[in-house]
Amino acid sequence: MEDEFRESLDRFKPYLDDLEIEALLSDRLDINNAIVTIHPGAGGTESQDWGLMLYRMYTRWAESRDFQVETLDYQAGDTAGIKSVTFVVKGDYAYGNLKVESGVHRLVRISPFDAASRRHTSFTSVFVSPEVSSDIEIEISDKDVRIDIYHAGGHGGQNVNKVATAVRLTHIPTGTVVTCQNERSQLQNRETAWAILRSRLYQMELDKRNEEKRKVEDSKKEIAWGSQIRSYVLHPYRMVKDHRTNTEVGNADAVLDGDLEPFIKSALKARLA
Repeated sequence: MEDEFRESLDRFKPYLDDLEIEALLSDRLDINNAIVTIHPGAGGTESQDWGLMLYRMYTRWAESRDFQVETLDYQAGDTAGIKSVTFVVKGDYAYGNLKVESGVHRLVRISPFDAASRRHTSFTSVFVSPEVSSDIEIEISDKDVRIDIYHAGGHGGQNVNKVATAVRLTHIPTGTVVTCQNERSQLQNRETAWAILRSRLYQMELDKRNEEKRKVEDSKKEIAWGSQIRSYVLHPYRMVKDHRTNTEVGNADAVLDGDLEPFIKSALKARLA
């Protein structure tokens, strides 16, 4: 009877874990899709490769949850990795889960780009905001937004390469910059960029209403030592540690392959507390 009971518990544990997470997601927009932007810090190719590793990590996490990932803007690095990427994770409570991932992520490893095989430390920022529906009123004055149209870089088809289709929006009062170049037409890129801008400005308004001290740009801490929320150490030992909750996982490869549940769960509990 005891063995059978333990088997039943093991079988139902994943469902109980999901229910517990949903109970922690009580904010009004937690159920929404999440818009995620990844920006490598200083460090050239090494940091840009770290940005690509994080992009893969979140993509694998989303796949494990049966969420959809749609890339809105992807700027490849000169040698490897990415200069920046913005994507939307679509699924119930995507934002509620990923909102605790905003911050600076630090990687320590033997660089594959260093001929001397030295250890390098890289920093990359992750910023998460909720995708908001068009029926939510967000006042954005046309005079407060600068619109730049330019040629998209990289591969994208004949039309993308020959016609200026990429769009950059700069919200002057907050300094928020949004770019989109993945779609084939300027109109599509413009619509997507405006959707991302609305999402980020709505996140700023949420912060004000909650009387938080920091604003959206303040949450994008300097991408450097001392501001990281999590460290991923691959040398001389292998461990991932969240500095907000002291949660540690020894299997760094599993984390980089998308196993973020221990960190998300502990961060949500800490935020609720």
